[in-house]
Amino acid sequence: MRTVTVGTRGSTLALAQTHWVVARLKEEWPETDFRIQTISTKGDQQRGSLASMAARGDKGFWVKEIEDALLQKRIDIAVHSLKDLPTEQPAELEVASIPKRVDARDVLIGKEGMKQLAALPQGARVGTSSVRRKAFLKAYRPDLVVRDLRGNIDTRLAALAGDEYDAIILAAAGLIRTEMRHRIDEFLEPDIMLPAPGQGALALETRADDDLSIEVAYAIHDHSTDDRITAEREFLGGLGAGCMAPVGAYASIKGGVMILEGWVGALDGAQVIRGTTQGDPSECAELGAELATDMLGQGARELVEAAHV
Repeated sequence: MRTVTVGTRGSTLALAQTHWVVARLKEEWPETDFRIQTISTKGDQQRGSLASMAARGDKGFWVKEIEDALLQKRIDIAVHSLKDLPTEQPAELEVASIPKRVDARDVLIGKEGMKQLAALPQGARVGTSSVRRKAFLKAYRPDLVVRDLRGNIDTRLAALAGDEYDAIILAAAGLIRTEMRHRIDEFLEPDIMLPAPGQGALALETRADDDLSIEVAYAIHDHSTDDRITAEREFLGGLGAGCMAPVGAYASIKGGVMILEGWVGALDGAQVIRGTTQGDPSECAELGAELATDMLGQGARELVEAAHV
């Protein structure tokens, strides 16, 4: 029996995602022995804010150590939350598979009487670790007090029970994958809070020359999700922005037509540049690149550069 070692972070969400992946792979490759290996990343180890880490030029702080394990052949397949994966990869690695995406939206969880974003009282305190969410929240509700909130899902939910926050914003996918959908009070529609590029999707990364692992991973690849994610990430890459920039992107396919929407926000929420394009899904990469070029011409470059200062 062949053995395939799958690497992941050790958080509750990362392990839930990886167990789901391994279960799907086992269905396709029943004669294979899949083993899970947890790996601690810089993002797990450091306590500073994600924004400050990004400002120092840190990239891939959720994935670098896992990619190192791939390069060193300590693991064969890495499972990432795709939105954490930098748009530029080491030449020796590739994304071999993107499974079907779950809900890409952000969600609100609030205390009693604070279950909807639009109905939060003036000055309500909202917790999130994402500069994108902070920027878009401030643009939608300038009166809200947005406070930094780090930690895994359990830590963030526990923080809501304290006195510092009235509501918190999380990704729907994480709660769904950890069987906590019941905790969601409100799904935030993309016209209010555009998701991060790739949110709700997973990436299975392998060594580029490891044909067996590529074949194993590709068994659960979803082509429609891949097209949508490609458009979103080409948009992000075309802006010259990283996963920590206040950038949102969401691609949908309706009636055989791909519709890609992109937002770039000022950190203080004072400005959000929005753009939309559409075309054939087979041109997903071109659509993302074209939208990025168009929005750079509208002033998005200055907002992206300001986020890197």
